[in-house]
Amino acid sequence: MSLEFFIARRYFTSRHRQGFISFLGFLSTFVVTLSTTSLLIVLSVMNGFEMEVRSRIIGAMAHVLVQPRLWDSLDNWEEIQDSILEVDGVVAVSPVIIEKSAISSRTTTDGIVIRGIIPEAETLVTDIGRNLITRDLTFKTPDDRFAGVWLGINLANRLNVTINDKVRIYSLKDVESGLTGFSPRIKPCMVTGIVETGMSTYDDNFVYMSLEEAQDLFELGNSVTAIEVKTDDFYTAYAAAEKIQERIGYEYIALDWKEHNRNLFSWMTLEKWMMFLVLMLFVLVAASNIIALLIMMVLSKRADIGMLTAIGLPRNRLKKIFAYQGLIIGAVGGFIGELIGLLLLLIQKHFSVISLPSDIYFISALPVEIRPLDVFLIFIMAAGIGYMFSLYPAKRASRMDPVEIIRYE
Repeated sequence: MSLEFFIARRYFTSRHRQGFISFLGFLSTFVVTLSTTSLLIVLSVMNGFEMEVRSRIIGAMAHVLVQPRLWDSLDNWEEIQDSILEVDGVVAVSPVIIEKSAISSRTTTDGIVIRGIIPEAETLVTDIGRNLITRDLTFKTPDDRFAGVWLGINLANRLNVTINDKVRIYSLKDVESGLTGFSPRIKPCMVTGIVETGMSTYDDNFVYMSLEEAQDLFELGNSVTAIEVKTDDFYTAYAAAEKIQERIGYEYIALDWKEHNRNLFSWMTLEKWMMFLVLMLFVLVAASNIIALLIMMVLSKRADIGMLTAIGLPRNRLKKIFAYQGLIIGAVGGFIGELIGLLLLLIQKHFSVISLPSDIYFISALPVEIRPLDVFLIFIMAAGIGYMFSLYPAKRASRMDPVEIIRYE
């Protein structure tokens, strides 16, 4: 242990004739602890929400979506699928038709997004089997005159329909003009399944039907509009998308799941950084107490400063004594704050103490995700801020004239 650190630690812990200064040191450490705890908890909760949103997006859509760049549909999609399957990292593929449409029930009409799928292939690239509440992976209906459809749970509630209720779906593509105006193609359907992904974007708008029925509704023949791809690691799906793009050529476009939801994740990242900056202001306000503490410490230790300087202690080493005090406050406060934050986060993670109303949120408990990098950076930040705020008082102490000090002490 260096002499400077030893003296700094003794000044910080000694209570002889400086009770108020010791109390101010305790208060500064406590405020840094509280700020660090708050920062760690808020960041971990926001990471938890981001993780939940990401996992539900991945469950509702494929890792990569391949679409034609210039046309509305893929005529040779079987050949493209075979080429995609040869790309390293690709696990499964599934053809899909994605088209905007409209739906009506006995009570209301709404705009929707049709997803024409092959259920057996779709289960290989998404979590549709797990999200389907009815668990029956078929579109078979009791009456062959009606095509089977699965509705998002929120959409089904708006339409006031349930299993075996009848709805009508309208094709808004290439509608023909008649004597009474535009005449869209109509397909009578029956609800055979309810899908709940936990994401309002999908549960509010998506209607699933068989690929053949979607091809008939939109008059696509044997074509599809996109190919869904599952990779062996969704975190590196962007790399697989680049390989697919090189493989199939630039007549097509391959976008990973994060690129498809760029606005959502950009907003979440911006919100996270704004919250981080706001909490950082609280940490800075808390750390500003260190300046007042160390200035008072310098004034109360004038005699010690004069004596240390007189016996030959260099000014730069004298400066380190008070700089170490700020570092101790920041490091101790940050360490204790992170211990408290980690304890509270682990309790929430394992016991779900704070619950959320499941009818409003897509989760039943406050999610948390503890990232080691965040823990490390917060500690470094707390210690660094404590050290930074100690530099001015330390500089003042090192500039004192020992002769003047000893003369008046």
